[in-house]
Amino acid sequence: MDLSLRQLRVYAAVARAESFTAAAAELHVAQSSLSRTVLELERQLGVRLFDRTTRRIRRTPEGRELLEAAERVLAAHRAEMAGLQRYLAGERGVVTIATLPSVAAALLPPVIARFREQRPQTAVRILDGMSEAALERLASGAADLAITFADGLPDGLRAQPLAEDRFFAVLPPAHPLAGAAELGWGDFSGEQFIAVGADSSVRAGTDRAFAEAAVRPAGVTEAGNVSTVGGLLAAGLGVSAMPALVEVLMSFADYARVPLVRPALDRRLSVVLPRDRRVPPPARSFLDCLRGLREEGHPLPADVRWVD
Repeated sequence: MDLSLRQLRVYAAVARAESFTAAAAELHVAQSSLSRTVLELERQLGVRLFDRTTRRIRRTPEGRELLEAAERVLAAHRAEMAGLQRYLAGERGVVTIATLPSVAAALLPPVIARFREQRPQTAVRILDGMSEAALERLASGAADLAITFADGLPDGLRAQPLAEDRFFAVLPPAHPLAGAAELGWGDFSGEQFIAVGADSSVRAGTDRAFAEAAVRPAGVTEAGNVSTVGGLLAAGLGVSAMPALVEVLMSFADYARVPLVRPALDRRLSVVLPRDRRVPPPARSFLDCLRGLREEGHPLPADVRWVD
């Protein structure tokens, strides 16, 4: 059988009231329309739903059973529609963010904490990895938005600048330059430099700075991730340069941090969104929260700043 929500809603109103007149007033429809609907239900089901007298109607056993079923269906429908409304308002669901490990560890926690206060029924899922992987996840639809280094975006993606973090020199504590007030990229000449992989936004920055300063280190040791760099530094195996947000990923290691100038180098991070795909409501709510923190100048880690 195929009973419509309208039929069930009409029947439930009549059955609860055991009165066509009262149900018509409740639903703001003509009494004759309700009568036709009930007669059609009885025809479809092949049973009598009401015992009728000249003064009133009473539910039959079949009518009582249908009322219980109708109430369950209507309650479930109301609940699902309320859930859909909350989703459309960005108040429930899941927002998936593809981002860099440093952003996930140092920039996003206060944003997520504020977002949870505002949208407690919306979950946040973080996919952290290198910049190229973040953009691939966004382009494929696996992520709703990305927060990453966004130079040279592929077609179909657009970037909104969010924040910048400054590079600083990191050296073993016993290194002769560890006590300097500041260093230039030229000071890395002749040093063993520890670099992260070529697919990293950090590597893109250090390669560019060395090219601009016309400097070549004596040798390069390539590490797969930032925490490996921290371990190699602590062992005295070389020097490196890192943007400020990654420092939390190296906190286990013993190293010296020195301002790096000539040239000063900043890494720009952006919110990246698809051009041809609508941002889902939960993700729009997250972006509103993120923009709100930026507009109020929420504190960021040292050497990190919001940008417009």
